[in-house]
Amino acid sequence: MNRLPAGASTRFGALHHAPYRRFLLGSAASVGGYQLLIMGQGWLVYELSGSPLHLGFLGAASSIPTIAVALVGGVIADRVDRRRMLIATSSIIAGLLVLLAALDGTGVVAVWHVLAIAAAIALIAGLDFPARQAFFPSLIPREQMMSAVALNSMLWQGSRIVLPGLGGVVIALADTWAVFAAGAFGFMVMARVMASVAPAADVPLATGHSGRQFVDGFRFIASHRLFWVLILLTYATTFLGISYIQLMPAFARLLGAGEAGYGLLLSATGVGAIAGNLIVVPLQRSPRLGRVMLAAPMGGAAAIVAFALCVALLPGATIGYVLALGCGMLTAVCMSMYFVASMTQLQLAVPDALRGRVMGIYTICFSLVPLGGLLGGVVAAATSPPFAAALNAGVLAAVVAVMAVTQPFLRRLDGGVAVSAEPDERGTARG
Repeated sequence: MNRLPAGASTRFGALHHAPYRRFLLGSAASVGGYQLLIMGQGWLVYELSGSPLHLGFLGAASSIPTIAVALVGGVIADRVDRRRMLIATSSIIAGLLVLLAALDGTGVVAVWHVLAIAAAIALIAGLDFPARQAFFPSLIPREQMMSAVALNSMLWQGSRIVLPGLGGVVIALADTWAVFAAGAFGFMVMARVMASVAPAADVPLATGHSGRQFVDGFRFIASHRLFWVLILLTYATTFLGISYIQLMPAFARLLGAGEAGYGLLLSATGVGAIAGNLIVVPLQRSPRLGRVMLAAPMGGAAAIVAFALCVALLPGATIGYVLALGCGMLTAVCMSMYFVASMTQLQLAVPDALRGRVMGIYTICFSLVPLGGLLGGVVAAATSPPFAAALNAGVLAAVVAVMAVTQPFLRRLDGGVAVSAEPDERGTARG
């Protein structure tokens, strides 16, 4: 077993590399576009329909196409120039957002328009997400992987601090069309910046039959216990845990928060996620990293239950809103700690030649958030939004407990030990 180099714990070391800094700048613009899209779509659909079930339909439209395409997207990301792939996907998404802004701004928009465009964007995102995750490691040396993963995560979460609150104000002053237009601009910026970014290292492109390459990605994950266990746990955490955010418009309505209050509820989760990033990065080399990775989603599940109780027991009360903000923030702290720690372990262990395919399978987790919202919307329509969130959180806690008992290697995972990508005789990745 090899100890990771000391540079691996440098919190912001990846920023020393100019190509990565440019990539991060472009990502900031497009990630901001994603955040505005998510909040704008949710508010518009709920405003048009008044139904939590339609929020669930939006979740399905925003996730199923991505899941269907992400696996193929991973294969493509290993076969083509990932930079050009990101330029193309960013440009197409920008065009779709311009279309949505035009429909909304002219007053002809209907729920089915929003769902159809959400599905089209999700389809392109299935190509975009694997390419992003496979591209940025080529911009940095290996010892800065932890720093880059944390910075990428902080970018996503930091945008959730500022943009939802700002977006809520924009919706109140102008309407949802304005946030869609701003989102389109963000993706245009990403396409322009990516045109100037070149990887710091040459990445060999995969050749051969694409079907065989598709199978090779699954075979690699199946033969390495570190990968399939962490990917399955990540799927459960997003589908059952983070997906409560998909019902946030309904929670905001129950709390009497209005547009601005809705934005602040989303922003609170961003604040918590940034805090989680800052907490977990120094723990990346801890010999108890595995225990942290198990405790974090368990704590997040408990915080979601507390959030649901605040909404159910204190609807319309100021104290209920304030407590819900705090619980949402704590949920994000815990979930962010798990995501950064697990993603770092996977990025360090995956071979470059398989990175696109493996990350394509991993990035399905991003689409499970809105898909989990579909389940939550169905349950919420039959019962209530707080009950739906608490039920999913309880199931997540049970899944984490089962993993902790049946996969003891997770508890023993040492963050300071480099994990090998070679399976042993039992198909388990060695440390």
